[in-house]
Amino acid sequence: MAKPDVGEHSHGARTQPRWSFTQVSHTRAPVEALWPLVGEARQWRKWSFLTRSDLVRDGVPAPDGVGAVRRFTAFGIGSREEVVAWEPPTHLGYTLLRGFPVRDYRADVELRANEDRTTLTWSVRFNPKIAGTGAVTWVVLRLLIFGFARGVCRFADRQLA
Repeated sequence: MAKPDVGEHSHGARTQPRWSFTQVSHTRAPVEALWPLVGEARQWRKWSFLTRSDLVRDGVPAPDGVGAVRRFTAFGIGSREEVVAWEPPTHLGYTLLRGFPVRDYRADVELRANEDRTTLTWSVRFNPKIAGTGAVTWVVLRLLIFGFARGVCRFADRQLA
């Protein structure tokens, strides 16, 4: 398993995220087929273990654009995210509003066409809310994002068959 990228950066009064990782996955599906699976909250139930995936608030452009608040739930536990970057069909950025013991969480999902496949790059950075829990939080989030990235690419590949 990769080691966490931990760095200390301070700019003014705001601390920059210290923990980060990047997950890369590939699919034979074109970018245009992968984008709705990642970019549209309601699609996540189709390909992931989530039991609920919907919007609490529409964004601009409606429904999943900037400002949208996405709710994801599994086994009664959930999170809420706010879309902060919406550039279909190649870039989704979001921050975590609640659901994990982190601050300054930001994730960016980028889709790039590469000859006969699409590369999905999911980059995450955060600070733990509780001192001393960064490594554990990093492992949990890394496993979760690994599962999502692999899961959506596998689902997209199966749709081609």
